Amino acid sequence: MTTTRDAARGTDSQTDPGPVAPAARMTPSQYGVGARFTLSVYDSDYVRIILDALAAADQAGLTIETNDISTFVGGPEQRVLDFLREVIAGAAGSGAHLSAAILLSRGCPGELACELPAGVAALGAAPVELAATGVRARAHWSLYPLLDGGATGDHMGPIYAAIEDARAAGVVAGSDHFATRLDGDLATVLATAANGWIGVGALVQHVTTHLTVSVNSPSEITE
Repeated sequence: MTTTRDAARGTDSQTDPGPVAPAARMTPSQYGVGARFTLSVYDSDYVRIILDALAAADQAGLTIETNDISTFVGGPEQRVLDFLREVIAGAAGSGAHLSAAILLSRGCPGELACELPAGVAALGAAPVELAATGVRARAHWSLYPLLDGGATGDHMGPIYAAIEDARAAGVVAGSDHFATRLDGDLATVLATAANGWIGVGALVQHVTTHLTVSVNSPSEITE
């Protein structure tokens, strides 16, 4: 039995974690969990809007690196999505038309190398839960399980399953070339895409998903 400090509530609690599986000792950072995003605000005051939204968002427990192209956000899935939700919703509060290009990735991609414990093919995570924002968002969503196996690898099965889950959530608005169209509260749109990515990530080591989110668009919505 151990006593832990609950940072969110500032209280002590007792937990009995039981046996810890080898895979559980790998942190999200070691596994390559994170997001890369670019927020574009179509307003003459865009610098203030973006900087204010970034400053107001909770960065606790995250690694955040910004360069001249985009911003990297690394950390646990829930915290990464909390941060994206807060930044986009904060900027949307200005009333300006904005878009966010978001790439979520997991599973030791690119320059990051890691070795999974024997017998473990991939590491999943708990689904994220995001509080409603009251901000309507439209998005194009694409999901990419990066399977080995050449032409015999079943990459479409996990994709179709994730899309069906999104339909069940009532957020799918249609299909366009190379993407599924989502429409709903910003929190629901982000959580739907993230949970599809997390769900497939329990079966496939390296998974990425891409979202282009539009908020406060002046274009007429006809579908």
